[in-house]
Amino acid sequence: MTVELISIGTELLLGNIINTNANYLSIECAKLGFSMYHQVTVGDNEARLYEALKTALKRSDILILTGGLGPTSDDITKETLAKVLNRRLEMDEHSRERIQAYMNRIIATNKIIPKGLAKITENNWKQALKIEGSIVIDNDYGSAPGYIVEDNNKIILLLPGPPVEMIPMFNNMLPYLKKLQDKVFVTKMVKICGIGESTAETMIIDLIEGQSNPTIAPYAKGGEVHFRITASADNEKDALILINPILDEMNNRFGSNIFTADENETLEEVVIKLLKKHELTLVTAESCTGGLLSGRIVNVPGASEVFTEGFITYSNQSKIKYLGVNTDTLADYGAVSEQTAKEMAIGAVKASGSNVSIAVTGIAGPGGGTASKPVGLVYFACSVSDKVFVSERHFKGSREKIREHSVVAALDLIRRSIIEVYG
Repeated sequence: MTVELISIGTELLLGNIINTNANYLSIECAKLGFSMYHQVTVGDNEARLYEALKTALKRSDILILTGGLGPTSDDITKETLAKVLNRRLEMDEHSRERIQAYMNRIIATNKIIPKGLAKITENNWKQALKIEGSIVIDNDYGSAPGYIVEDNNKIILLLPGPPVEMIPMFNNMLPYLKKLQDKVFVTKMVKICGIGESTAETMIIDLIEGQSNPTIAPYAKGGEVHFRITASADNEKDALILINPILDEMNNRFGSNIFTADENETLEEVVIKLLKKHELTLVTAESCTGGLLSGRIVNVPGASEVFTEGFITYSNQSKIKYLGVNTDTLADYGAVSEQTAKEMAIGAVKASGSNVSIAVTGIAGPGGGTASKPVGLVYFACSVSDKVFVSERHFKGSREKIREHSVVAALDLIRRSIIEVYG
């Protein structure tokens, strides 16, 4: 089945809000096996939304609409769709009662408007109107309910715009959507580090060109390359039978460059698991990444069991003071060098008492580069049980991108170093 996403809101067109809903819904629809061929963003304009809906109904089986369900005059999604379908709006008493209870809770906890003056405004009841014949989906995190509308073999989902409301509501609609599937779809994700997207794709181009079922979809994500493998079959067991040979072949070709085949597992989670498995503790020594690396690490629940501390040694003086980097090393080789990275890693272990360290030093730009040391040059050193592994990388792009890719490369070096020492 084909699905089309229509995101409604002038703030999206102006760039005031990043459309994270589109990213989330695209991924979820792919998991369901729906083909998304079009995504449209429309401002709060009835005429343009009307045309977008008419066009979408002609070319897509399922429409997913986000935004425009609130109480104000520019919330026109429901009203415009009713006109397109030639249906009337009617009051849904169940929704009215839920909105009443929701607003009462807000008023009761309000500490800004004096008691007695706070009240439910009339425009809130606009949210309780539903398109006749639609299925109402309760909103457990806001006031505006969502809807499922069926019309001439077409299905339209109406979801609120705020992600904190949209995501749980969409999850509540999943049982309905899964009934539309004529096949079971199973997806596995192969995540790779240390190889660029073009190289990784070239390594399995024969598999990609020969794909039918399962399908293989590559995409780059912040220094990583992900391959989504999706198979359809009558049941999950048969789908896995189709996927497993592809997984085996990718393991053969990519080897240790694969850090996980779990769609929900991150690189930092893999690193934390390895540290716990071998009862190791980690310390970071960062220069150009300025704390981004340690920030990624502490995002993992349970990281405190293995992550002891982090040093941000941006200046040469701090590298000397906290990590014991030799002044001669800095004078002879510079802060951005293999020798300095190695001394930073060794010094971090001595300063913290940890048995694993990772050091990062580089030139993130946009200035500061030279012919011999260009912008994007980054050195990494990882000390594991008295063995030090050093890596030199050259990244392209903006300062933000170089720092982001450096974090991924640092995490990957920790992973590879631990595996090298402990297996």
